[in-house]
Amino acid sequence: MKDQPSPEVNELLQPLREGDRVALGRAITLVESTRASDRSAARELIREARIPGAPSVRIGITGIPGVGKSTLIDALGSHLVREGRRVAVLAIDPSSTRGKGSILGDKTRMERLAAEPNAFIRPSPTGGTLGGVARRTREAVILCEAAGYDRILIETVGVGQSEAAVDHLTDLNLLLTIGGAGDSLQGIKRGIMEVADIIAITKTDGDNDKRNQRAAMDLRQAIALLPPRENGVRPPVLLCSATTGKGIPELATAIEEAATRDRASGHQQLRRSDQDQWWMRSAIEEALIDDFYNDPAVQDVLPHMQDRVRSGAIGPFDAAEELLRRYRGG
Repeated sequence: MKDQPSPEVNELLQPLREGDRVALGRAITLVESTRASDRSAARELIREARIPGAPSVRIGITGIPGVGKSTLIDALGSHLVREGRRVAVLAIDPSSTRGKGSILGDKTRMERLAAEPNAFIRPSPTGGTLGGVARRTREAVILCEAAGYDRILIETVGVGQSEAAVDHLTDLNLLLTIGGAGDSLQGIKRGIMEVADIIAITKTDGDNDKRNQRAAMDLRQAIALLPPRENGVRPPVLLCSATTGKGIPELATAIEEAATRDRASGHQQLRRSDQDQWWMRSAIEEALIDDFYNDPAVQDVLPHMQDRVRSGAIGPFDAAEELLRRYRGG
């Protein structure tokens, strides 16, 4: 017999399943908490909230800084809501490696979408996590699905090659770019191109129109030289403008057609199963790192060892080996 959720978790779970946005915000705050006392409740909440094979579409949206990710999400998300979808946006902001703070300003650039009752926008800091996504984005996706959101848009920080990490979270990846930035392929690395399911050239309006048409031609030629995705499909290249709305319906249609195709072929479920295995390994690595730094034997000597490394009295690799020896009880 399955254990009943604890009162603390049940208090969040019921309104969460009813689609309450306040409860969803509180639930994400719980799983993002770094307090050790919150981890048990957070794990229980995720366990209870998880819907295996959830009939949602998880869409990663990435691109170089300045490409207009937030503005396009505002236009695309608003269109999806008008089409009857419930849209959740997880907007990842880069954290400072010094002050650990982040701007969290994406929501202010999604004014239309923020006003929609069937939309939820959650900015989250990376917390120093590499790969363009936040440490708890995976759990936040599960909570959004539990609250009834069927289109989950994950906006990455736009930091470059490491954006490929979003591929472990999504069913589809939308890569945004602009034409005329010197080289038409500038800022687009092969690693990101290889995980793109759809490519959209943004800001296709006014004087940019012809320039973006040429950039689209260059991109299509480049894509022909890359291997197809695991589903055997190469990404289409579309043109759009978030400010005028040009190409937004066509972009939404391309996303829906790709999601329908992958769901019907079984590729979506296979991809999610592979992602679950990746996240299992990631959770093990995270737990081992936390356990290492919380180990009393390590905490006793870590400050001294750091001072010795800083002064040059011991090399970093030898210091690491000594700390690991103490952690293992050697």
